[in-house]
Amino acid sequence: MIVGSNSHTYRVVQGWAKWPASVQAGYTHGIVTDSEDRVYVFHTGTPSIVVFTEQGEFIRAFGHSFEGGAHGFYLHRDQNGEFLYVTDTNRGLMVKLTLEGEELLKICVPDAPGLYDAERPYVPTDVAVGPTGDIYISDGYGQNWIHRYSSEGVYIQSWGGTGSEPGQFQCPHGLSVNPRSREPELYVADRGNSRIQVFTMDGQFKRMFDNDMDQPCSFFFAGDEMYFPDLHSRYTIFDKNDTLITHLGEDQRAYKQPGWPNLPKEYYRDDRFSSPHGVCVDSRGNVYAAEWIADGRVTKLERL
Repeated sequence: MIVGSNSHTYRVVQGWAKWPASVQAGYTHGIVTDSEDRVYVFHTGTPSIVVFTEQGEFIRAFGHSFEGGAHGFYLHRDQNGEFLYVTDTNRGLMVKLTLEGEELLKICVPDAPGLYDAERPYVPTDVAVGPTGDIYISDGYGQNWIHRYSSEGVYIQSWGGTGSEPGQFQCPHGLSVNPRSREPELYVADRGNSRIQVFTMDGQFKRMFDNDMDQPCSFFFAGDEMYFPDLHSRYTIFDKNDTLITHLGEDQRAYKQPGWPNLPKEYYRDDRFSSPHGVCVDSRGNVYAAEWIADGRVTKLERL
């Protein structure tokens, strides 16, 4: 089975992930690879972080405390090594972990008076780290704000709010630092507004675009290219100018089906996607896709 087109074609590796019986698979929300091309999957079952080889063999699992709330998932490399940054929508927090699961930092509700109370909950959906070490957290399922912290977790600023004007959001579901520009930029997947917004690292609005997307969820940058899962049933690759290279595994019927995203198992096809939620690319250009489906559906696309 082949997906993609022209310069970007991939072979679907059927049955790639060998989930062990010791892991109760839930909704798969995030997926990342480390410097050795090991693949980490973040899902709402338990244990919530599952590690596979690039061949899909199970290595280990950890992260029981994220059961039910596992959502945003980001691997950051700096001079001290590689670390996992995760968000928990149930407990309203962001946690920094080692690759073995040791907790190094926890950030809870922002110290932002007037934004949150019992009727206005904080529900963080994603996290990114800037070049200076500052941490950015998106409140995508709560009050539609972006919050910035120092690397030690000290609150710095917030921006956003609910709306459709530039700088406002309707579900800022994912965010990531764009490494392709002269100066780093923060990309925000403004999913409810069907667009991507771009900011300086201190929150100043720069531009936005909505070409060739429907419900962008998050981002992965690989070289000059940007990969993002579109919840409405396709993965998308943009070039350095944020223009379309290709869609992967598009199925424009899937998200229109009754009961979506939990469709009958006989509906799914290995070369078509239903509810893309996370994506990453390894050192060989292979794509790993995690879908918002309750049975731990992850797919490997091998670059041809």
